[in-house]
Amino acid sequence: MAQILVQGLDERIVERLKKRAKAQGRSVQAEVRMLIEQSVRLDRLEPAEARRRLEEFANRIKGRRILNSVKLIREGRDQ
Repeated sequence: MAQILVQGLDERIVERLKKRAKAQGRSVQAEVRMLIEQSVRLDRLEPAEARRRLEEFANRIKGRRILNSVKLIREGRDQ
């Protein structure tokens, strides 16, 4: 497994990480690993791919009549 050494962190940041890790029942190393993994999750779409998929979806539903769900919910609630 790869390793990264981060130097020059502000002590306040390190203290916050320690508190956060303790509150979560993790070591500081495990907390930092989790934060890094969350921030660069491999299953996230790149913005360009997300935009392409949204445009594809918009083209597929173009011209379809879309119901106003707010109106339907209100009607159902008021019955």
